[in-house]
Amino acid sequence: MKSILKKTALAASVLAVAATGAFAQNIKVGAVLSVTGPAAFLGDPEQKTLQMLVDQANAAGGLLGKKLELVSYDDGSEAAKANGFTKRLIEDDKVDVIIGGTTTGATMGMYPMIEKAETPFMSLGGGVVIVEPAKKWMFKVAHNDRMAAEKVFLDMQKRGLKGLALISETSGFGQSGRKETLATAAKYNVEIVSDETYGAKDTDVTAQLTKIKGNDKAQALLVFGLGQGPAIVTKNIAQLGIKLPIYQSHGVASEEFIKLAGDAAEGVRLPAAAILAPEQLKDGDPQKKVVVDYVTAYKAATKSEVSTFGGHARDAFAIWVDAVKRAGSPDKAKVRDEIEKTKGFVGTGGVVNMTAADHLGLDISAFKMFEIRKGKWALLD
Repeated sequence: MKSILKKTALAASVLAVAATGAFAQNIKVGAVLSVTGPAAFLGDPEQKTLQMLVDQANAAGGLLGKKLELVSYDDGSEAAKANGFTKRLIEDDKVDVIIGGTTTGATMGMYPMIEKAETPFMSLGGGVVIVEPAKKWMFKVAHNDRMAAEKVFLDMQKRGLKGLALISETSGFGQSGRKETLATAAKYNVEIVSDETYGAKDTDVTAQLTKIKGNDKAQALLVFGLGQGPAIVTKNIAQLGIKLPIYQSHGVASEEFIKLAGDAAEGVRLPAAAILAPEQLKDGDPQKKVVVDYVTAYKAATKSEVSTFGGHARDAFAIWVDAVKRAGSPDKAKVRDEIEKTKGFVGTGGVVNMTAADHLGLDISAFKMFEIRKGKWALLD
């Protein structure tokens, strides 16, 4: 009996070693995303997109003949939790790349450990601080907050508006957006006449908005935040009868924002990627096929509407895959170098041209201006 047990244990041990060996051949994609919590309408489509792309790649034979494995954790929209999951991805899961940091706060919390581990990191956060100054192992695909502010200012110029009331979220993204808005306004002859803030979990911001309503210098209002908060602000604006032109940042570039804000969203303008209305792009636009293909695949796979956030995940994954192919290996150092050499990559967010000093590779031309009309996105430029 003891002999049988020993043989059984030995067989189990051999199987475990064999399984581990096969497992080690997989190329692992790690992710830390805000799938639940206030930033869920960013993180949920990111998660769905990554799973869809990994499944598609494996169905087509994998990457470099190896199977891809997605290892993803949900930080619940709490930036403080992202660091622990990053540690797990690096030390326990031993991933080859990390995609995520749905928010700027999560991204910045994750990076020190990623830099120490020398692992390529594709951030999905919006803050300019993510890539300025450039950090060796961190890259970014989402348009930054400075570009968003500048796109709003350019639209204000077209409309002859100069006095801007700003209300920003106290999150990492909101703080960075506020900083960039204040820093660049004068360049576009825009005066910030009111500067208010709100918390990501606030359920009412009428006190701050009442101050803005009473400001005679305000000619337009910019809400800088992400997740559910901006929808609450937009509803409060309508409830108070504020008639100013309303701008949002790219932090709400999703159908979910329109659903949450309802009729109050009518007339709101925001800078975003072309993915919001691919059918409105001109036929000669290099992005059109890329965006339409992604939108078609995403809707078929998830039975849900697309968002720019899912598009960011798509671009991050595709840039990394291209780099792995050029490197001929998932070797982290080689792949990092190839990501930095990305040129002419046509993604859902624009055409990417990275350099050692620019780990985003997009300029303001990658942004489109949209207006919400009858619950739909209308492309203005």
